[in-house]
Amino acid sequence: MAKAKPVKYIFVLGGVISGLGKGIAAASIGYLLKSAGLKVTILKLDPYLNVDPGTMNPYQHGEVFVLDDGSETDLDLGHYERFIDVDMGKINNTTTGQVYSTVLEKERRGDYLGATIQVIPHITDEIISRIKAINKPKKFDVVICEVGGTVGDIESLPFMEAIRQLSLEVGYHNHTMMHVTLVPYIQASEELKTKPTQHSVMKLREIGLSPDMILCRTDHKLTKDVRNKIGLFGNLNPDHVIEGSEVKSIYEVPLTLYNQNVSEIIMDRLQLPGKADVSYLKTFIKKYKDPKHNVNIAMCGKYTELPDAYKSVLESFIHSGVENNARVNVHWVATEEIKNDSDAEKAFNKMDGILLLPGFGSRGSEGKIISCKYARENNVPFLGICLGLQCAVIEFARNVCGLNGANSTEFNKNTPYPVIDLMESQKAIKAKGGTMRLGAYSCKIKKGTKAFSAYRRKIISERHRHRWEVNNRFRDRLTKKGLVISGENSDLNLVEIVELKDHPWYVAGQFHPELKSRVSKAHPLFREFINASVKHLNKKKN
Repeated sequence: MAKAKPVKYIFVLGGVISGLGKGIAAASIGYLLKSAGLKVTILKLDPYLNVDPGTMNPYQHGEVFVLDDGSETDLDLGHYERFIDVDMGKINNTTTGQVYSTVLEKERRGDYLGATIQVIPHITDEIISRIKAINKPKKFDVVICEVGGTVGDIESLPFMEAIRQLSLEVGYHNHTMMHVTLVPYIQASEELKTKPTQHSVMKLREIGLSPDMILCRTDHKLTKDVRNKIGLFGNLNPDHVIEGSEVKSIYEVPLTLYNQNVSEIIMDRLQLPGKADVSYLKTFIKKYKDPKHNVNIAMCGKYTELPDAYKSVLESFIHSGVENNARVNVHWVATEEIKNDSDAEKAFNKMDGILLLPGFGSRGSEGKIISCKYARENNVPFLGICLGLQCAVIEFARNVCGLNGANSTEFNKNTPYPVIDLMESQKAIKAKGGTMRLGAYSCKIKKGTKAFSAYRRKIISERHRHRWEVNNRFRDRLTKKGLVISGENSDLNLVEIVELKDHPWYVAGQFHPELKSRVSKAHPLFREFINASVKHLNKKKN
């Protein structure tokens, strides 16, 4: 009997400051290894005590990324899926809150037989078991683990210790480690400073870990002397000191790593076969940098000063832009500032498309409804996401169906026409975390519609994150006046997609299409929305 091949582990850690791009680094490594024919998955280890980011403020955490199984996860999982084109699940995101909850549940059940519960071994054992569980049964050749936060944070120490133990267990050729750090440039002295990196590596080594590669985020080229210095103090080959310079697109990062032999370094250390192929990415980046068209898209929502709250939408624009040979120029519109038709005219008269963003709460809701009206009346391509669909329905009910005061019960509990209402399944729920309609649900698409022409198939699956829905009591009134229900979930009798027939492109989905767009394939609704926006642009020119 042939001996089973051991699982290979890659650990991506960070130091000095947060936000250096560990998630992009992990996703880029995943892309390179997958392009070499290897089966890859990625795990995010988050040190915060929240069970998941579902209840966290976007200002603190950015976008909540929802998976097919309904898990609310860190936005880095969006990067993982977009880069390696693998659908992930709850098992791909572990938080300190989850780890401690599990250990305490076991203690309450008596699973530990009266033992004193400690960080070592009980917490670290639980972390290790979660790292291993991601590949049971064995489906992947390589498991990449990204640890959130920075080395030296008290919150991350149990994860670091768990990685130390697991590294010893699996052996030299079955694990490798990349440390992402900062090499700042001091203008006054006109030199790169390596001391922050040195201190970060020293912290890492204090807890028993030593990096095999150091990825240096910098806005200046790493000289040979700087590489040698970092290599000397980091106890590694200077060729393993990798320059992580600023790039126009995150999809250039795998190319940057590839050009510095990162995939070869990893595959040599882990004794893996194959060679990375970056030909598709090279073509993608070429199209991205030199497009034929420039379209202006209005991004209408609540957190317009916080792009990370809509990270997946922005990435979807890149994917769909490349497929349409277009650069998508985003113009942020805070809908609470749109109070009438005149404000809408000022905001949108130069736009080639309007996207109404998802969200919760009444702030800016009337401005969103006015934005829908502008798009509908002026034949501007429109895409509504989640709340965007709900606002489109409200606008249509008020201004086409004559239902004055129509609204969502989220915004006005006493509206005379609750065309959007809390789902029946949500009415008894009190807890906020993980209780919405979450994850993938099927949708049947009506033939002959814009939605069908985009998807080119009858049954689709999309991810959801909402509590309110189109009120079925008003379906007939809406459709008689021309609102097309082009997609629905027949099992739950829920409206999923609405559109306008006599409009160049006016489509809205109750789901989140941005969560399924990939660098290898733009989401159909985004692709066709940008296609319509290009046509709108060309029509204006002519």
